[in-house]
Amino acid sequence: MSYPHSSGQRLLQRIKHECRLLLVATQFLTRIPVPEFTNYQPQWLHQSSRHFPAVGLLIGLLCALVFWLSSSLFNPLVAAVISTAFSIKLTGAFHEDGLADTCDGLGGGLTRERTLTIMKDSRLGTYGTLGLVSALLLKVTLLASMPLSVALVALIIGHSASRLFSISLITFLPYGGEIEHAKAKPMAQQLTPLQGLMASGWLLVGIAVVIAMFPNTMRQISIWHWLLALVLALIATDYMRRLLRRRLGGYTGDGLGATQQLSEVAIYAGLAASLPFI
Repeated sequence: MSYPHSSGQRLLQRIKHECRLLLVATQFLTRIPVPEFTNYQPQWLHQSSRHFPAVGLLIGLLCALVFWLSSSLFNPLVAAVISTAFSIKLTGAFHEDGLADTCDGLGGGLTRERTLTIMKDSRLGTYGTLGLVSALLLKVTLLASMPLSVALVALIIGHSASRLFSISLITFLPYGGEIEHAKAKPMAQQLTPLQGLMASGWLLVGIAVVIAMFPNTMRQISIWHWLLALVLALIATDYMRRLLRRRLGGYTGDGLGATQQLSEVAIYAGLAASLPFI
């Protein structure tokens, strides 16, 4: 027989654990200070991945704030550069580093072993430089091309949704690297569909946030832009899924970072496309 107070205690413990996991995810993905953990357990990092879109939502909100403040002083291009630089500082170039390493590895490695070796190399090569510069230029110019309110919405949704698309690879692919050399070994585990569904809930929270903050803008953005953003992000994610499966047999941490960057750019591209607009 269960008692109401015991059920309530279990619920409270569950909520506390999820809050702890959210802090773990924040510490892993950003440079934002969080309280120290007592009795830290390695599996918390793997479990925290379902909260990555929530961290993306926080990053998007902060970047949107910086973009809005910068746009009152400078033209949209400068504001986009400042906002993008702020996101890099906030995350410690975490995903950008993954993109560069992935471009270097897949561009210069002919075998799986050679590709993984190149990806572990801290030096930046030609492929990595070109991939990173291209992604940053696309981000800046796409954001600068949008009306201000649309750019703010794009930043909030783009950062959250791209992290959801990124961790979807953990659900659909096995780990493709060498586990003993993994920078974050607990992440070398597949997510269950239920965990993926929980992660999707954070994107719904993000959508609710932008609707509350920008009701007029959300009504004015064409459904075709949202559909195009979704389709482009899905194409980018599926491209990375197929590429990583074929070349490495599964995902790596760097591959997840590259997927986040590509899907973020894809979302911006969809919202900035020259369709009948606002």
